[in-house]
Amino acid sequence: MVIVYILVAILVFGIIIMIHECGHFAAAKACGVRVNEFSIGMGPKILRKRRGDTDYCVGLLPIGGYVSMEGEDDNSNDPRAFNRKPVWQRLIIVCAGAFMNLVLGFVILILVTSFSKGITSTEVAKFYSDDAPSHLSGLEVGDRIIRVNGLRVFCDTDISYQFQLDEDRTFEFVVIRGGEKVTLPAVRFDGETYEDGTQGLVIDFMVKGEKVNPLTVISYSSRKLVSVARMIWLTLFDLIRGRYSINDLSGPVGIVNAIGDVVGETSQGVAFGEMLMDLMNFVVFITVNVGIFNLLPIPALDGARAFFLIIEAIRRKPIAPEHEGMVHFVGFVLLMGLMLVVTVFDIMKLFKG
Repeated sequence: MVIVYILVAILVFGIIIMIHECGHFAAAKACGVRVNEFSIGMGPKILRKRRGDTDYCVGLLPIGGYVSMEGEDDNSNDPRAFNRKPVWQRLIIVCAGAFMNLVLGFVILILVTSFSKGITSTEVAKFYSDDAPSHLSGLEVGDRIIRVNGLRVFCDTDISYQFQLDEDRTFEFVVIRGGEKVTLPAVRFDGETYEDGTQGLVIDFMVKGEKVNPLTVISYSSRKLVSVARMIWLTLFDLIRGRYSINDLSGPVGIVNAIGDVVGETSQGVAFGEMLMDLMNFVVFITVNVGIFNLLPIPALDGARAFFLIIEAIRRKPIAPEHEGMVHFVGFVLLMGLMLVVTVFDIMKLFKG
């Protein structure tokens, strides 16, 4: 089964990387830039086919990919070179990969939502009991939750996210009640202790479901995409602030293990359709993560290249290619070092598990 998990992970990564690189490739072609090589995978080439002025390749290692453009890392006199194009076109090309990752996430969300039995809203439908703590502390049937502890609620997962950050089982809710905005400063919940000794809260209400139709599917998928993207940003900030440690990060090994947990659900009695939906939701998280992470101004990532282009637009003069290249090289080495450390932690987690 481990081989199956690895193959599924390779397929997932391959699709995400291919979509990302296709974004760069399509934008480069649209802007008239000469693409010398388009590769899916890294390392020795196992497939190579030349079409026009571009080599299309497949690398042995399914851990990345790239689009090599004329004049991308040096000064080229070719009129179709990347460095000879206006800054705004180069920005589009650099950001197109991340944009396509977000588009992929949106498309998958539309598919998953379309095949769901119903769409979860944020409107309270009922309480499990008349003496439910959240009801006694102010929440009412028909309330549409729009904020929890200051966080704007786009969809049901935003409420769950805030519940996971619980410290005292008391939350500030902002709801729409009778067409008006109402603030509930202290909505309380009961707690429970799990078998492993950890504490959790008891959610004592249900929310309404919406019918699946084109309008609700598009609306929910859009809001869910924004929610996932924001959750990733918040997690990054929490990592910087020290709420999470490097031990909480996951690299390729950790992701393969997580995919294994999802795919392995079928052996635990979970229907194949449900497992597939869980896997698709996991792919959404990964592809949005890849898109956002690539836009960070970290050397060797698309975000850093965009940052250098913005500086060029401001000072009306490009940064020396050798200087920018050195920054990206150092960044790449550091990223590889981080990936190695994260992979070691992932392997340690597997042995502990």
